[in-house]
Amino acid sequence: QVQLVESGGGLVQPGGSLRLSCAASGRILSIKAMGWYRQAPGKQRDLVATITSGGSTNYTDSVKGRFTISRDNAKNTVYLQMNSLKPEDTAVYYCNADVWVMFVGNKNYWGQGTQVTVSS
Repeated sequence: QVQLVESGGGLVQPGGSLRLSCAASGRILSIKAMGWYRQAPGKQRDLVATITSGGSTNYTDSVKGRFTISRDNAKNTVYLQMNSLKPEDTAVYYCNADVWVMFVGNKNYWGQGTQVTVSS
């Protein structure tokens, strides 16, 4: 019904930057909140940042001032600009979206994940 496809992960040195993208497609009527979560090896999946359809944002404390979440509602796409990356940011990053789906109603979706590795 709805697919979330992430891109932009990779290997970067400490202090570097990456930009993640997540595009939603399918029988979408509208998308409410979109967000990014991350999961490091052996740890639970944690919130990184969220953004509402109106542009209100929320960040976990550890990324405030370094990461910026944004979205393009016309393209059903959410972005995560990550600056001043640290080794502790290494994780698989997952996109999440609350979607009003045609003929179905409201459902929550996850992307497949994209690896971000911060290492020298």
